[in-house]
Amino acid sequence: MNKQKILLTLVCAFFVGIAAQAQIIPAGLRCEHLSNPLGIDTPRPRFTWQLKDDRHGAVQQAYRIIVGTDSLSVCNGTGGMWDTERMASDDMSAVYAGKAIEPFTKYFWRVEIWDKDNRPCLSEVASFESGVMELKNWKGDWISDGHELQGRSIHDKSAPYFRKEFAARKKIRSARAYIAVAGLYELYVNGEKIGNHRLDPMYTRFDRRNLYVAYDVTNVLRNGTNAVGVLLGNGWYNHQSTAVWYFDRAPWRNRPAFCMDLHLTYEDGTMATVTTDRSWKTSPAPLIFNSIYTAEHYDARLEQPGWNKAGFDDSKWERVTLRTAPSQNIVSQQLHPIRNVEKVPAKSVKKIDDYTWFYDLGRNISGVSEFRIKGEAGTVITLEHAELLKEDGRINMSNINPHYRPADDSDPFQKDIFILSGNGEEEVFMPKFNYKGFQYVEVKSSKPVELAKENLTGWFMHSDVPPIGSFETSDPLINKIWQATNNAYLSNLFGYPTDCPHREKNGWTGDGHIAIETGLYNFDGITVYEKWLADHRDEQQPNGVLPGIIPTSGWGYHWANGLDWTSTIAIIPWEIYRFYGDSRLLAECYENIKRYVDHVTYLYPDGLTDWGLGDWVPVKSKTPVEFTSSIYYFVDATILANAAGMFDKPDDYRKYTALAEKIKKAVNDKYLNTETCIYGDGVQTELSFPLQWGIVPEEYRRKVADNLAKRVLADDKHIDVGLLGSKSVLNALSENGYADLAFTLASQQTYPSWGYWISKGATTLYENWKTGGGQDASLNHIMFGEIGAWFYKALGGIMIDGQSPGFKNILLKPQFVKDLNRANVSHESPYGKIVSKWERKKGRVYYEAVVPANSTATFFIPAGYKIRKAQLSSGETLDMKKIPDHGTPLAAGRYRFEFQVEK
Repeated sequence: MNKQKILLTLVCAFFVGIAAQAQIIPAGLRCEHLSNPLGIDTPRPRFTWQLKDDRHGAVQQAYRIIVGTDSLSVCNGTGGMWDTERMASDDMSAVYAGKAIEPFTKYFWRVEIWDKDNRPCLSEVASFESGVMELKNWKGDWISDGHELQGRSIHDKSAPYFRKEFAARKKIRSARAYIAVAGLYELYVNGEKIGNHRLDPMYTRFDRRNLYVAYDVTNVLRNGTNAVGVLLGNGWYNHQSTAVWYFDRAPWRNRPAFCMDLHLTYEDGTMATVTTDRSWKTSPAPLIFNSIYTAEHYDARLEQPGWNKAGFDDSKWERVTLRTAPSQNIVSQQLHPIRNVEKVPAKSVKKIDDYTWFYDLGRNISGVSEFRIKGEAGTVITLEHAELLKEDGRINMSNINPHYRPADDSDPFQKDIFILSGNGEEEVFMPKFNYKGFQYVEVKSSKPVELAKENLTGWFMHSDVPPIGSFETSDPLINKIWQATNNAYLSNLFGYPTDCPHREKNGWTGDGHIAIETGLYNFDGITVYEKWLADHRDEQQPNGVLPGIIPTSGWGYHWANGLDWTSTIAIIPWEIYRFYGDSRLLAECYENIKRYVDHVTYLYPDGLTDWGLGDWVPVKSKTPVEFTSSIYYFVDATILANAAGMFDKPDDYRKYTALAEKIKKAVNDKYLNTETCIYGDGVQTELSFPLQWGIVPEEYRRKVADNLAKRVLADDKHIDVGLLGSKSVLNALSENGYADLAFTLASQQTYPSWGYWISKGATTLYENWKTGGGQDASLNHIMFGEIGAWFYKALGGIMIDGQSPGFKNILLKPQFVKDLNRANVSHESPYGKIVSKWERKKGRVYYEAVVPANSTATFFIPAGYKIRKAQLSSGETLDMKKIPDHGTPLAAGRYRFEFQVEK
C-alpha cells in the first residue's frame, strides 16, 4: 500500500473514531439485511443502518450513501458507483440506484448522516460482494457419480466423495468458491472444511429453483498443488426414506449432483477458474446411508484418510458423469444459515446393561448428538433419539414415528448407526446430513462398553438467526414459557419454518403464519422468510392455489391448503413489512396474493368460504370452519387492498377494499347476533377471532369483548381454543380491557394451558394441550407459539404503529397486570433497541422506556393508573399529568415514569 493510501486510511479511521467517541455514528450497516454479505445476486441491493445517538430527540435530518469498488475512495467520498449526495430524509434504508452491479465484484459503501444539529456523522466502511448473478456466468458442469446411469440409481445408499487437484503457480490475492448442489454437501479445500454451515443448501422446489453458496477460500489455498473435495448427501433431493408425504416420489428426485466454480485472482491481476468437469473423480464415502428425515449410518472402516488433500492416490477412483442442471434458476443463498448453534452437554447417563446406556440432555432440542468412543474394529454402535419415555423409562417413539412407512428394517427412525474402525484412537461420530428432535438418546453397542456423560453431547441446530428480543419477569413460570416458545421456534427453523423437527419436518403454512410475530419479536428472521416466500411463489399453481406444506413433493394441494393455512402468501409479507418497514417482499408477492384471492372469490362469490382445516386441535369447543376461513379471506383481501394502495394501483385498491367489506358484512350477517353481541355459539375462538382481525363493527366491539371475558370466566379461566384461537384469545382480551384475565389464562398451571406443559417438565411447546403421547402429540411444536409475541405486545406494550411500520413510531401500551410485579422487555427494531420495563413497589409502578434514535413513540397510560412523575434520563421533569386517550408523543430518548392506582 502506498503512502497516500496509508494516509487516507488513517484520516478515515480518525474521523470515524471522533464520531464514535461522541457516541453519534451511523452503525449496524447491512446490505440485504446481512453484514458484509458474500454472493449478492440482486441488481438493486437494499442498504440499512441505525443511528447511535443517545441524546434526547435524536434524529437523522439527511443522509448520503457512497458506493464504490475501492475502499479508500469510498472513505474519501468518491465511490464511483453511486453517490446519493445529500438526501433530506430521515429514512434509514435505501435501494441501490447506481451503475450496474457487475458479477464477482466486491463493493464498499458507507453512509453519512446529518444529526439533529445538522452535523455530519460518518459510518465505518462496509462491504458486499456480488455473486454469479446470471445463469450464463456459470462455467462448470453439473457432475454426479453416475450411479443413476450404472443401474445403481437413486436407491444406492452410499454417499459419494468427489475430488480434484489443481496447481496455483503464482501468489493468490483472493479466491472465491461458488457451489450449487442438488442435495446437501460439505466442501473441503486442502483437507479443511470450508465454513461452519450445516445442511447447505437450503431446501427448495429443486426442479424450479436451486441455491448456491459463495465462500472466501483465499486463506486455505497455497502456491503449488491444491486439492478440492466435496461430499454429497441426499437431503430432500434424493429422499430415500418413505413416509405419508411421498418425498420419495418427488418429481425432481435423482442422485445428488453439483456444480462449482473456483475463481482465483493472482497478485499480478491475472485470473483463472477451476470448474467441475470430467476431470473430477469420485468414490463411495464411509457414509453408507444418509436421510435428512431418519438418520445416518457411518462405517469408519471405509474411511480414506487424506481423500481431500493434495497427493492422495485416487487411481482407483472413477471418473464423474456429467448431468443436466436440475433447474434453470440457480440463485444465491442469502440468509442466516443453519449451524450447530449451542452445545448441550448430557445432564445424566444411566447404564441399562453392559451393552446399553441411556442419556438425558435435560431439554428438548433439534439437532444431532456427537458421540466419542474408542473400541474394536467392527463394533456397531446405535444411537436412538426420542423426546418421550415409556413407563419403564426407556425410549418411546410412538408420538413421532406414526407417519413413517419403512419398507424394511434397514432405515430405523431417528437411529444413527456407527461402525468403528478400531484405529486405536478415540473415534468421533456426528451426522452430517441429518437432524432430529430429541431429549433422550439410547446408545447400544454390539460389544460390552463402558460410557460416561462426556461420551455424548447434543448440538442444538437451527437457522442461526440473531436474537433481537429479550423478556424477563418476576414470574418464573412466565419466563419458562417464553424460553420454551423460543426453543420451539428455533427447533423449527431450518431455512423454512417447520412444524416439528422429527415426525415431519414439514413447512406447514398454518404453523408458519401463526408464529410469525413471535419469530420477528425475538429474532432477525427476514432473510429466512424471504426465502420461504420464494418457495411459495415456486409452488403456487397458475390458478393461485398453494399447497398446505411448502416446499412439497406434490402433497398438500388436495388437503390442508385452505384460507386458514395458506394465507401465509399474504400474512408473512405483510408482517415483514410491518416489522421492518421493508416492502420488497410484499411487492414480490403482490401478484401471487392477487391470484390467490381471485381464485377464492371465483370459488366462493358470496363472501363466505369453508375452505380450510378450522381451529385445529381444540380443547373441547369447535368453531365452524366457514367462520374462521372466511375471516382469513377478509384478512387476505384487506392486506391486498392495503398493498394496492402502497403500490399505486388505484383500481385494485377499490376492488379489494370493496371485497373486504363484502366479506366482513357476510360474516357479520351470518354469525353476529347484534342483540346479544355474540358470534355463533359464543365460544372463545368465535368471540376472540373477529376481535383480533377487525371483523367486529365498532359499535359492538365493547360488548363482544365483555362476552369473551364472561366466556373465559365460565371456562374456569382456562383456554378453550385450538390453533387459530390461540392466535387471538390473549390479544383480544388484553387489547380490549381485560389484560389481567389474559394474564391469568397465560399463567395457568393446570390443564389446559401453556403452564401445564411447563409443570410436566416441558422445555419446548407441545402439539396438543394434552400430554402423555399419542399419534399427534409432538413435544416440540411451534403452532401454539403466539403467546411469545403476546408477551411483547401486552406485558411490554411494544406494538407496531400501522401508519409508521418498522417501529418508526412505536406504540407503547404496557399492561401492569396485577399478578405480576416486574417485566423487562426489549426489542431491537430497525432503528435500535426499544426498552419497556416496569416494576411494582409499595403500591407504585415505576416504568422506564427507551425510544431509539430517529424514531418516536406514542405512549398510552395503562387503564386504572395515573402518572405521579415523569422524567427524562437527565432528570428533567416532564409535564405529563394529563395524557389523552389517543396517547402522547415521545421523542427519541430514555424516560422514567412513576404511576399510582387511580382512585
